[in-house]
Amino acid sequence: MEPVRRRLDRSPDVRFKLDAEVTWAPSLVDEVAATGAVDTIDFKGHYGFEVEDPAALGALYDHVLAAFPDAYLEDPHDLPEIARRLGDQLERVSYDSPIHGAEDIGATPLDARVVNVKPSRIGNLRSLFDVYARCAREGRRMYGGGMGELGVGRGQIELLAALFHADAPNDVAPSAYNQDDPAGGLPASPLAPRPDAVGFRWAG
Repeated sequence: MEPVRRRLDRSPDVRFKLDAEVTWAPSLVDEVAATGAVDTIDFKGHYGFEVEDPAALGALYDHVLAAFPDAYLEDPHDLPEIARRLGDQLERVSYDSPIHGAEDIGATPLDARVVNVKPSRIGNLRSLFDVYARCAREGRRMYGGGMGELGVGRGQIELLAALFHADAPNDVAPSAYNQDDPAGGLPASPLAPRPDAVGFRWAG
């Protein structure tokens, strides 16, 4: 809880995307949920990690679903017992890792209505705009995320998020937010643009 509390103390309006872990104690889940500051829970269910304890995984889903009734549920595990749990939650299920292009939308294990658009995974602007167009055409909600580009590429994904899904829970904060002990006085959302910036990026 301490990393969450430390960030909220310094930036009270900050919002979180958290990676779920089966080691989370129920009391920790409840404590984090009580902050009201979590927008997305990422289960990392499509990264090839072995499920060592299916019962513990199922218990994690049960507790997370109850504790975070409004959060997006990203990349759930492709298991029958998880699909049963999420059957009435599809409006807030999102996919990230399986989305490499527009053709992957709707081909996911669950008929999710939300897409985490990762420009660096999709690869080029034409394919990226195809993703935006399909989501817009089908009324799918979008939010933006980064991968490893905490420095290089950060301004670009911030600009794309501002253009295509500015009001979504975008995981594209300035790099300083990802530090173990972020300083106070970090730039707040919305970032203020610099009109004289040159190049394809957000330059706040």
